[in-house]
Amino acid sequence: MTRFAADASNMTLFSALIAAAARHGADRGVIEDAERSPLSYRRLVQASLVLGGKLAAASRRGENVGVMLPNVTALPVTLFGLNAFGRVVALLNFTSGARNMRSAVRTATIRTVVTSRRFVETAKLEGVVEALGNEDIAPGRRLGIIYLEDVRAGITTADKAMGALQAVAAGAVHRWYGLGPEQPAVIIFTSGTEGEPKGVVLSSRNLVANTEQIFAFAGSALRPDDIFLNPLPMFHSFGLTAGMLMPVFNGMRTVLYPSPLHYRQVAKLIASTKATVLLATDTFLQGYARAADPEDLASVRLVVAGAERVKNSTRALWSKAGTAILEGYGVTECAPVVACNHPATNRPGTVGRLLPGIEHRVEPVPGLEGAGRLSVRGPNVMLGTMLPGSPGVIVPPPGGWHDTGDIVSIDEEGFVTIRGRAKRFAKIGGEMVSLAAVESVVSALWPDGNHVVVSLPDPRKGEQLVLVTDKPDADTETIHRHMRERNIPAIWLPNAILVLPAIPVLGSGKVDLMATIELVRQQLPLL
Repeated sequence: MTRFAADASNMTLFSALIAAAARHGADRGVIEDAERSPLSYRRLVQASLVLGGKLAAASRRGENVGVMLPNVTALPVTLFGLNAFGRVVALLNFTSGARNMRSAVRTATIRTVVTSRRFVETAKLEGVVEALGNEDIAPGRRLGIIYLEDVRAGITTADKAMGALQAVAAGAVHRWYGLGPEQPAVIIFTSGTEGEPKGVVLSSRNLVANTEQIFAFAGSALRPDDIFLNPLPMFHSFGLTAGMLMPVFNGMRTVLYPSPLHYRQVAKLIASTKATVLLATDTFLQGYARAADPEDLASVRLVVAGAERVKNSTRALWSKAGTAILEGYGVTECAPVVACNHPATNRPGTVGRLLPGIEHRVEPVPGLEGAGRLSVRGPNVMLGTMLPGSPGVIVPPPGGWHDTGDIVSIDEEGFVTIRGRAKRFAKIGGEMVSLAAVESVVSALWPDGNHVVVSLPDPRKGEQLVLVTDKPDADTETIHRHMRERNIPAIWLPNAILVLPAIPVLGSGKVDLMATIELVRQQLPLL
């Protein structure tokens, strides 16, 4: 591991970009999207200053500006541009629906949203934009929508010349207009699977520190000529930090793709770009491997997987190409990466070791042996959260400690195993049952299917388990026999099975638990 120095991360996003350009060469191509027109550091800095200056004219210093864009180069240009001029970037989850997006706008006191007409039309988000535009932000004033096409049309030759001059003295421009490293830089909204979305407020230092922690941990496994392919949306922090900021700040090229669900197109883009590092989730990895032609994935050396447990069947699919899957663990409130496996010490079934600079404590949970509830503290832990009931108010984590809500075990070598979410345990007959553990049992039995276990109230036992699966012939008798042969307690047996054509998935690749539970209630009403 490379040494991690927390003080080295005391930079803003834009100053970290300037430092990367100086270190790796201003003409080095660093970022591109599916249209394959790469931006060098020089062009990225200059474009950010030109666009940032225009957007600054429609907002105030320190204001939270909504951004609704997919993974195209315009997104990092907008992000760095707003950061350069002291605006806070509130990344809106455009897959969450109009209701959740309007809630996010209110929670973060957003007055303006930046988007693109082309994107709105392509993604069929006209209804969402109309709903946002009807949001009242003050008496007699509605939320403003800024289209990048209109901004670009208003950029003059003089603006470009000014941007070129500012780029020469980019650091001075940023120091004059920008915010400090410890001030808010980005707001990311939770998915709203357990209620209205909350805003997670991250400082520049949180984000830059996490990129430094990742590189300190994994830098020995990375190469200067590595090419990252990032199809994960940047309104989730994994796609933002690991998929864009970390490679850009460390001189590696990153290729953005606007949707992780386009399995065939992503596989072909990997082939055409010769990408060597891929960020994805288990669900998406299965899709890419099955959609790809034999040689499409040959260039991929490392896959970094998060958000959900990686199945053995997924590892088997990718092992044919000789690719190592490194499973990691992150939470939005930690910018997000907390732990990861390393190629030299990859231990499937775990999420690897904690990144350098992260303190941890594991609190006992009644009814659970050898595991506990994980809390962490470090330079990557958020400034705080904005809650729907207190718009614009940042509530900091007590003493800098973030309670992840995850139940983990950590062995003597430091490897972390996720046992489940604290909320994803059921109490059946007085005993705690991990829904994730039951899912693992079912996945071992039927490795080619996707499965999720949910719990519902039970008048006799407290709670009952329901298996939701896409395996057409799934049956409880086969599961019960499988459990008996392995001496697994009978209380782990699902009471019922709901077979669906596909399990609902969020834009991040995680299972949409609220939608899944609602389908169970609709289709199995007698439970």
